[in-house]
Amino acid sequence: MVEPTGHVDDIVSAVRGAAKRVTVAKRTVADVLVGATGHLTADEITQEVQKRQPEVSPSTVYRILEEFEALQLVVHAHLDQHAAVYHLAGAVHGHLTCEMCGDTIEIPAAHFDALSKDLQKTFGFLLDRHHVAVTGTCHDCQRRRRSAP
Repeated sequence: MVEPTGHVDDIVSAVRGAAKRVTVAKRTVADVLVGATGHLTADEITQEVQKRQPEVSPSTVYRILEEFEALQLVVHAHLDQHAAVYHLAGAVHGHLTCEMCGDTIEIPAAHFDALSKDLQKTFGFLLDRHHVAVTGTCHDCQRRRRSAP
C-alpha cells in the first residue's frame, strides 16, 4: 500500500505498482477524490467524473472505487442511513453524524480505542475504525432545540 498524500500521481503510482492499468477514467476518479473537500458518495463522484469525462459510466466508477479500496487507497464509510461515502485513505478516523441537520464531524479514531478494546475483550469483536459512524445530535441542533418555544 502507498499512503496517499493527496496527489493524483501518488495514486497513479500505487495503481501501477500493483500491476494494474492506469486509464483516463482511473486518473479522473483519482483527481475527483484528491480535489474533494469532504466525503463523496459514488453518485457524487460519478457526476464529477462525467463533467470531465462524459463517456465514463457509473459502473466504471464503481469498479474503480472497488479497485482503489482493494489497494487501500480509498476507504468507504456508512453514515447514518445514507449511501456509502468515499475518501482517500489516510489517518483512521470516525464520524459523528447529526440526525437533525445531517452534518458529519470527523474525529480521531483514538476516541474509539476504549470501545474497541472492550468489544474485543467482551465479545471477541474487532472494530473496523474506518467505518465507525455514530449518530446523535450536534451541539448547534441541541441548542436550537432547547431555545425553541
